[in-house]
Amino acid sequence: QVRVEESGGGLVQAGGSLRLSCAVSGRTLSRYGMGWFRQIPGKEREFVAGISWSGLSTYYGDSAKGRFTIARDNAKDTVYLQMNSLKPEDTAVYYCAADLNRAGSQIASEYDYWGQGTQVTVSS
Repeated sequence: QVRVEESGGGLVQAGGSLRLSCAVSGRTLSRYGMGWFRQIPGKEREFVAGISWSGLSTYYGDSAKGRFTIARDNAKDTVYLQMNSLKPEDTAVYYCAADLNRAGSQIASEYDYWGQGTQVTVSS
């Protein structure tokens, strides 16, 4: 049984930073590509960032480019999303997901395991 668990969300002022963590248990993290998505009620889940199993390839959604950084530590079975220069429009529930194809896809349906999400709220 694979478990994906996010942490690190919270309330931050605009311009501030947060680092989200995603712990994977049940199977070795290095088997998976990993991704971060976010969702606002009533809207579709939006791709934020993805990283290949090796960490050599990273991908970012337009809203994340230049402000967010995805990284992984396979030894710790953990993926991180460093978010800087946060804006009120970044407010959402952030989800971490594992992709058995190991690629870190931008497509939500290609992910096999999802966490429960962590709320990020950016105040103006």
